[in-house]
Amino acid sequence: MQDFQEFFTNAFSGFGITDAVDIILVTFVVYYLLKLILETRAAQIIKGILVLVGVTLLSEVLELHTLNWMCKGALTLGAVALLIVLQPELRRALEFMGRGRIVSGLGQGDKENSKRIVTAVTNAVAKFSSTRTGALIVFERQTMLEDYAETGVILNARITEQLLGNIFYEGAPLHDGALIISDVNAYAAGCVLPLSANQSISSDLGTRHRAGLGITENSDALVLIVSEETGIISMAEDGRLERYLDVKTVEKKLLELYLSNSQTDRLSKVPLAGNIFSRIRKKEDRNA
Repeated sequence: MQDFQEFFTNAFSGFGITDAVDIILVTFVVYYLLKLILETRAAQIIKGILVLVGVTLLSEVLELHTLNWMCKGALTLGAVALLIVLQPELRRALEFMGRGRIVSGLGQGDKENSKRIVTAVTNAVAKFSSTRTGALIVFERQTMLEDYAETGVILNARITEQLLGNIFYEGAPLHDGALIISDVNAYAAGCVLPLSANQSISSDLGTRHRAGLGITENSDALVLIVSEETGIISMAEDGRLERYLDVKTVEKKLLELYLSNSQTDRLSKVPLAGNIFSRIRKKEDRNA
């Protein structure tokens, strides 16, 4: 018992506040890394790497030099493969840190205009659901979606229920693509989005849902999806898909997006101006 007490006394004799802060920070980093890995397709690669580590240690103990050399080379390739597989998640994490904030709103317009937009989108989505009209609506946040907007038709139009109905009307030229809403305008329609590479997606979901999920894996966008086959309303955000939403839930989420209490305090004019100037520069480059 005395030896046991001496062990703990020696172990914690030099333990200070900075050590506690250090341990807490490392714990958070490890926790979020594990969470990132477990929620992605990298989990299978991690299992394979752990098996390789075990075989490498065993071959070293048994002095199987050739097998040990091969396993070490495979471990190096495994680490590179892990970085490649996690590229969308790492990009999203870096963009999150670059934004320097947890909550981001959209437009800087007045409350009445924001409520009008939310009402227009909500009513349109409700009609799409009842008539089983497929729709894919992307709300741009801080990550610019200009590259994806250029794959469609630039509208930069006022958002109305009638406009959304015309865009996604079956047989309309732009109904199969995505509508990108930037700030308080319908910026581009008929856009092509990247498909999600997530292997755990249900086989019942088609290209529209995979595209909606894919853009959230590469940006901080919020996406509304209406199924053409079932009329089910879904929402994608941060690489996650939430299905079977009702109109009230959609309205609440959009109101939080446009009218959150933190919007006025946190949303500065600099990112919005940067987006505008970047788009102007791109248009000048295309015209040059």
